[in-house]
Amino acid sequence: MKRILITGANGFLGQKLVELLAHRPGIELVATARGNSRLSFSEGYTYHSMDITDRRAVLDLIASVRPHVVIHGAAMTDADKCEVQKNDCWKHNVHAVEYIIEACRGINAFLLHISTDFIFDGTGGPYIETAKANPISFYGWSKQAGEAALRHSGLRWAIARTMLVYGPASNLSRSNIILWVKKSLEEGKKISVVTDQWRSPTLVDDLAMGCYLIVDKEAEGVFHISGKEMLTPYDIAVKTATCFGLDTSLIDQATASTFTQRARRPPRTGFIVEKAHAVLGYNPHTFEEGMARLVSQTKDSIL
Repeated sequence: MKRILITGANGFLGQKLVELLAHRPGIELVATARGNSRLSFSEGYTYHSMDITDRRAVLDLIASVRPHVVIHGAAMTDADKCEVQKNDCWKHNVHAVEYIIEACRGINAFLLHISTDFIFDGTGGPYIETAKANPISFYGWSKQAGEAALRHSGLRWAIARTMLVYGPASNLSRSNIILWVKKSLEEGKKISVVTDQWRSPTLVDDLAMGCYLIVDKEAEGVFHISGKEMLTPYDIAVKTATCFGLDTSLIDQATASTFTQRARRPPRTGFIVEKAHAVLGYNPHTFEEGMARLVSQTKDSIL
């Protein structure tokens, strides 16, 4: 029986990971997050409240649970907030990683750390795993520092980098681009969406499966876990409207310079996922397949 501990279980990816792993044979699942559980079901796992910025709490809980694997998904991911609240950002994205590493070292656990395309400057995408990092925001800088801590940890480790994650969500403090577009257009609001940034949108189900494949094999190293297609946010918005039968005339084209954002965005990232496919058997949905899945799930009132 492999005991897996997840941090950030109340988050977007965390909820999907718990859903994926809770009843999978051979896994004993421990979900952790700050405060009370916001998970929609309570079977198949145990839940513990844990503040990842509290070193003592992290060390004590992980020493008590003694997981074979830790999936560290908790982080401060709002790039604009990170630009303003730099101390909090560093606590969550660097010091917390160091605490998790220290705890895992004490029990020889395998550690999977979730990272981001924001470690790149966006001038050379799509990127392979060995591409040189060059963050242009404090958020990206903090995530690069978290990766560096893991590389020098002496642990058995893996990093799963991802980007622009979309999918069904419940009880979340933050939305995602698909839900924002859908809600705005349903309310008849005009929206402006950029045409000069490119990303590989990632279905949250695919990201969760990629994480599972890594920890199941305890495959070490860096893996890019995303969709395969390069789309602009404007492309994504139009495709979203079309899939849900909403009015595309409410969507205006814009450039990044139109918006005042505290954190700079890398203009063109995207990932090449051949390594994950070859080593893990990772095979993500196309964006159209992901959207069809999402539309189907709306019938169950998930969105």
